[in-house]
Amino acid sequence: MAEKVVVIYSGGMDSFTVLNRAVKDGKQVYALSFDYGQKHVKELEFAANVCKELNIPHKIVDISAINQLIGGSSLTDDIDIPEGHYEEESMKSTVVPNRNMILLSMAVGYAVSVNANQVYYGAHSGDHAIYPDCRPEFVKKMNDVCQIANYEPVDIYSPYLKDSKIDILTDGIKMGLDYSKSWTCYNGREKACGKCGACQERLEAFEKNGITDPLPYE
Repeated sequence: MAEKVVVIYSGGMDSFTVLNRAVKDGKQVYALSFDYGQKHVKELEFAANVCKELNIPHKIVDISAINQLIGGSSLTDDIDIPEGHYEEESMKSTVVPNRNMILLSMAVGYAVSVNANQVYYGAHSGDHAIYPDCRPEFVKKMNDVCQIANYEPVDIYSPYLKDSKIDILTDGIKMGLDYSKSWTCYNGREKACGKCGACQERLEAFEKNGITDPLPYE
């Protein structure tokens, strides 16, 4: 029987690749998505469609009540989403305090309940500068804790931790993935904005791979 794993699946480009990487690796995948009060749920709609198509068990969990405790992010609060590359100081406004620790903790609990021994999530090297909870030292410490937090040890696994978004897309292309089935833009309009950090990094990845992004842009 295939090894069970939980994949934290936002519906974005990175987690779409991670989800499919787990499938290609022969894992029995349980996908887990979170509504944490982000300004739009378009990514979650994309995630649901992909899981339905792949016949993967998928839970979307509403944890938006945590915004009573954590705030100050342009992704959740009434703050303008900045434009420009991720290296810009302004992009720090997109940090949601302690988000990945919260999401990973719940994913580990879910893993224990379904007898899975791994949780996949899509941290990568392009996020290291802005997001402390995507850095290798965070992943290592979180993994250490999750070995002892329950009777059953659970591994935290980030297959692209040391790779760039360009590398992630390269692997996805090799897998033959259709990236029109993923949504990256921080804005939830009909078309992607092409200006926010998420869009710019995505577009750069496609450019560096010599292909055109199938998503429509404003």
